[in-house]
Amino acid sequence: MADTGTHFDIVVLGGGSGGYATALRAAELGKNVALVESGKLGGTCLHNGCIPTKALLHAAELADNAREGSHYGVQSELTGIDMNGVNSYKDGVIAGLYKGLQGLIKSRKITVIEGHGRLVGQDAVEVDGQRYTGDNIVLATGSYARSLPGLEIGGRVITSDQALTLDYVPKSAIVLGGGVIGVEFASVWKSFGADVQIVEALPHLVPNEDEALSKALERAFRKRKIGFTLGDRFSGVTQDDSGVHVTLESGKTLDADLLLVAVGRGPRTADLGYEAQGITMERGFVIVDERLRTGVGNIYAAGDIVPGLQLAHRGFAQGIFVAEQIAGLEPTPIVESGIPRVTYCEPEVASVGVTEADAKETFGADAVEVLEYNLAGNGKSKILGTTGFVKLVRQKDGPVVGVHMVGARVGELIGEGQLIVNWEAYPEDVAALVHAHPTQNEALGEAHLALAGKPLHAHN
Repeated sequence: MADTGTHFDIVVLGGGSGGYATALRAAELGKNVALVESGKLGGTCLHNGCIPTKALLHAAELADNAREGSHYGVQSELTGIDMNGVNSYKDGVIAGLYKGLQGLIKSRKITVIEGHGRLVGQDAVEVDGQRYTGDNIVLATGSYARSLPGLEIGGRVITSDQALTLDYVPKSAIVLGGGVIGVEFASVWKSFGADVQIVEALPHLVPNEDEALSKALERAFRKRKIGFTLGDRFSGVTQDDSGVHVTLESGKTLDADLLLVAVGRGPRTADLGYEAQGITMERGFVIVDERLRTGVGNIYAAGDIVPGLQLAHRGFAQGIFVAEQIAGLEPTPIVESGIPRVTYCEPEVASVGVTEADAKETFGADAVEVLEYNLAGNGKSKILGTTGFVKLVRQKDGPVVGVHMVGARVGELIGEGQLIVNWEAYPEDVAALVHAHPTQNEALGEAHLALAGKPLHAHN
């Protein structure tokens, strides 16, 4: 029998979104939990991901508002960006949330083990030479900012980790990767006054979104004078005192102060003992079944190390799911397409459910109906001076299977979109609901009115 001080019902490896959600829910269900973390509780999302980037994006929005005040009769001007002040605000937000999380973990009587943990048995984790055993093990070791083969990070070539701690605004920047992280940083730097160029190997920005959203974002970025090159791959980079010099496969060359490598995040699973215990791995990811079991002993995995959307809220949901699964509550498996997705650049991009292309592939081209409701008909959007639209994808004579939006603040509307898709609502169901006026939320109501065949503020 293991020493009771080192044996737990559940040992969680990793204290990020997936890991701490597992620990909190399991403790709530009466389990004795150990949480192993080598860095800070909260992981990437809190310390160098979602929270700090959104703080920068809010500062960027304020910069744009100051610059554009005269459009609204407000005599404001942007006299400069104090990056030390911006960073101090950002770090204050993080510190407050971090303190709250630490208090929460402590109040649930979760044992936090600080140090680098490795899986050393089907029921054992070793942290700095000390062995801890668990009836169940949950792997939640998260992700890191990836680079490309042969592309070394250093000097003027940075990832989001370094970009979040810059104490100056670059005069110019090249962003390698037009996905979520790339377009968010491009948006911030442009608002702060930098000259920005994005390089994306695929044919569109935010290539995982519905093509209509990608095209709308590209139009908006052109208007904002954010440059981008699509369908051209990165070939190489050199750097010197004058900046970075990037070459693309087409032969095109770009120069700037900095190169931000934003080609996605890789699973943090190397040298943690996973393979040695027989866990199935693919390209560094941990392969699990729909109940997040690895198939080895009572070992589960959650968050960014599981293939799929790398989102903090997916990690939370999977963490809660694993805790409930271990407690025997038989939770309903999480449907990946039902998880909302938001890109917080200006304009915002938000979606839930399947794209038009995926719906046509699943149900057949003739069995899908699509509607776009333009924000030009929405009073609050007009007041905010934003353009964009709500796009609905439905199964013909069936439920709405996708809600896709682009425009300022549309990320705040995805909550209702998520309910519509996950509760398999018909357009008539949503059209019957009263949406407050004037709100941007009304645009969702109007779109469903139009799809139900009774358009109001829509030219159909």
